[in-house]
Amino acid sequence: MTSETYIDFCFMRAGAGGFAAEIDSLLKTTFAKKRLNWFLEEKTIDGAEMVVAEIKGMSDWISEEETIHFLEEHAEDKFWEYLQGYKMFIYPVKRGCNSCGTH
Repeated sequence: MTSETYIDFCFMRAGAGGFAAEIDSLLKTTFAKKRLNWFLEEKTIDGAEMVVAEIKGMSDWISEEETIHFLEEHAEDKFWEYLQGYKMFIYPVKRGCNSCGTH
């Protein structure tokens, strides 16, 4: 089943430069076989770097729990080290119009 997928991640680390490029690389590795696109917004706050990743697209996950399980198995250690928060919504596409009982 295909699902509309919306994920926001917030990553942070001490300022070192090039953080958005590193997050982009981590996302490319983690989601290599998924049809997802992302936009990265990088900010510097009090000597720390923050990257907000807005991810959208279609996936084969049917729930947020299944998505988290995928991340636990595929994301690198650096992903987890930098991750400070997330929000996700997975909307399975329903077949048919539900007016006649077919799917």
